Amino acid sequence: MATHGARGRSGGRPTLEEVAARAGVGRGTVSRVINGSPRVSDATRAAVEAAVAELGYVPNTAARALAANRTDAIALVVPEPETRFFAEPYFSDMLKGVGAALSDTEMQLLLIFAGSDRERARLAQYLAAHRVDGVLLVSVHADDPLPDLLAQLEIPAVISGPRSAAETLPSVDSDNYGGARQAVEHLLSRGRSRVAHITGRLDVYGAQRRVDGYREAMSDAGLGVDEGLIEAGDFTEEGGHRAMEVLLERHPDIDAVFAASDVTAAGARRALREAGRRIPEDVALVGYDDSAIARHMEPPLTSVRQPIEEMGRRMIDLLLTEVADRRPLASRGLDRRQMVLATELVSRSSS
Repeated sequence: MATHGARGRSGGRPTLEEVAARAGVGRGTVSRVINGSPRVSDATRAAVEAAVAELGYVPNTAARALAANRTDAIALVVPEPETRFFAEPYFSDMLKGVGAALSDTEMQLLLIFAGSDRERARLAQYLAAHRVDGVLLVSVHADDPLPDLLAQLEIPAVISGPRSAAETLPSVDSDNYGGARQAVEHLLSRGRSRVAHITGRLDVYGAQRRVDGYREAMSDAGLGVDEGLIEAGDFTEEGGHRAMEVLLERHPDIDAVFAASDVTAAGARRALREAGRRIPEDVALVGYDDSAIARHMEPPLTSVRQPIEEMGRRMIDLLLTEVADRRPLASRGLDRRQMVLATELVSRSSS
């Protein structure tokens, strides 16, 4: 019985023309089947797929990408130091969601850090060469020039949270305002009244919205907003520790703290213990993210869960839509999407 190997008539890799000849169709029809076009009958598709299997044909994805002016690569750009990326669960959860969304595609994912001026300059050169089809921007600060650079280079981009209320790029975020309100309302429902807030970096719009949620929850409860109960943090453990020390010195009667992240809450917890304060008996504590840190803290940390992996998946969905859209970026303004996902308070022993 004759067998068919993975070599064509020339002895090399099977070609598109040889698949077409075996299936009895034209080269263009084979191309449409391989690229998933619906404009092919079931019988023709079956014939082409059988020929592909018999010959062992493997599509040349590099050639296809070149012909379509595509690289089949997506960059996940993190404008933060590598140390922060590996220290905070937010980033690993985001990467997990992005990777899961890309697993069924032919896209390659590149992880690029741009936390220093040198790294930013190198990234600008890399992007100018159009070596990626699109960019995901994570942890974008208000004054970050990268989104404007991407727009200038006509590279599709999606960011994890808008830079401001007037954001023009597609973005995916959690409901930072609503999540903060949930946290404060939970603490107030537990009989706490001197509720402090340790913020995130205030050049990040999401951190600003969490402050807004804290302020309005306190105002709506008739307690007013004491600015002395708000202390700036930076989403880090050390920032949370420092801010908690300042708050305790300023207001020793604090009976609850809402921290802008679980990592920040870990630092606040350390400062509270050093000051002899018991959690939750003396001071109740709530974080944000519902990361593994919250579950493993002692006592376990009440936290606002934001669906970070889902945010990563949604960012990829939006970006692939942008990449497939052949219109100039400037003409897509009305179609730009700002997606906000719901948060959920997870109550544990710390509050």
